[in-house]
Amino acid sequence: MKHLLFVLLFMFGAIAAGAAELTVFAAASLSDALGEIAPAYSRATGHTLRFNFGASGLLARQIQEGAPADVFFSADELRMDRLDQAGLLLPGTRRTLLGNTLVVVVATPEGARVGSLPDLAGASVRRVVIGDPATVPAGTYARQYLQKMGLWPLLLGKLVPLDNVRAVLAVVESGNADAGIVYRTDALISKKVRIAVEVPLAEGPRITYPAAVITTTKQPAAARALVDFLASPAAQAVFVRYGFLPTRDS
Repeated sequence: MKHLLFVLLFMFGAIAAGAAELTVFAAASLSDALGEIAPAYSRATGHTLRFNFGASGLLARQIQEGAPADVFFSADELRMDRLDQAGLLLPGTRRTLLGNTLVVVVATPEGARVGSLPDLAGASVRRVVIGDPATVPAGTYARQYLQKMGLWPLLLGKLVPLDNVRAVLAVVESGNADAGIVYRTDALISKKVRIAVEVPLAEGPRITYPAAVITTTKQPAAARALVDFLASPAAQAVFVRYGFLPTRDS
């Protein structure tokens, strides 16, 4: 009953405000879950969504440079903080919606023999791919954790930074790297990799996904409604099914 009421309220809002097309800049790791959520949002509100998926750092830079975006859904707080400091977030719209964890993946069925994080420093592992720490949150998180574990200096000669976390996954899937560090949610969607090491939630970096409305949006009501919809039980259930973790804001 509560879900039905929620949907009806959104439909009433859409009728009152008119249908809108929203451009959502979102982290690459969200692409599958948002691809499933988008039709449900459109049915509930009459609004349609257009996505620009990529590395959160690159997306934030595009927004700062004037790219037209209504909502930004980042894979970390740092990139959202930078937009906030630049006055580009509509006040009161920022919400932290999801959590995630890191894993080490290898190709299946005959991937590298990795059973622990220190194994990455072994002679049998020659190439490890990660997201570029400068622009890709998954890479930033990976660097932080490897530094914490004292492994970063040992792996520098093996690490290959890539443009986004899905590119990391694809390179491991193709066998062009011995291992990669990705989000657990990315590993779960692939049948070509297996999780070799899981970073414990309590031990690893705190990974959260905030969303907010961009100040330059021409559809502020619809954009606010989208952020609220992403926090709804229906949307959260989809995210959880893809392996994301709920947060207090959601």
